[in-house]
Amino acid sequence: MWLSGEIVQGGWTLVVIGLCSVVAAGVILERIYALRRARVIAPEVARALDAYNDGDSVAAVLSVCNKNRGAFARIAAAIVEMRRLEHAQAIERMRAVGRVELEKLERGLTVLEIIAAATPLLGLLGTVLGMMDVFSVITTEGIGDPQVLAGGISKALITTVAGLSVAIPSLAFHSLFARRVGALGAEMQDLATAFLLRAQHADGDITRE
Repeated sequence: MWLSGEIVQGGWTLVVIGLCSVVAAGVILERIYALRRARVIAPEVARALDAYNDGDSVAAVLSVCNKNRGAFARIAAAIVEMRRLEHAQAIERMRAVGRVELEKLERGLTVLEIIAAATPLLGLLGTVLGMMDVFSVITTEGIGDPQVLAGGISKALITTVAGLSVAIPSLAFHSLFARRVGALGAEMQDLATAFLLRAQHADGDITRE
């Protein structure tokens, strides 16, 4: 009952902020799960790459990569397929695959950024609309009871508090996830580049420009 009363006091802006909070919570929980290092860079894939010797290891590496859905597994599988290309061309294609995988890791971060920016403004809008109602009452009925005026202002400020309560954690998690993606991307690039060089040397087909 108390919650429904607060929603009524806050108006439609509080409803929108509430929906934003649900979306933000969903994105945060999903990204916490998706950005675990063991999921992005599967230990099984790393071990398979370390054990790579020559062309005879291709089937084993591809089998391990196909069993894992992590970003690095897909990059490693692409490297195996492109290992016989000229080095410069292989590097360029590897980076293209890496960019695609990074975009997948960044999924949802734009939503968090938008929510972090929009919810304080929605809260401010709700407060302004509430204050307009308060002043409308003052215009028609006068100040009268100060407690009524204070209560109206308090109701108007509910949306600002709600907006900030959603925006602050959304912004914090957005920054945290962005740094996490950057760190994972750098690690994958180092591992992928080293594996590409080793694979091309092992097959004896490396061509440098």
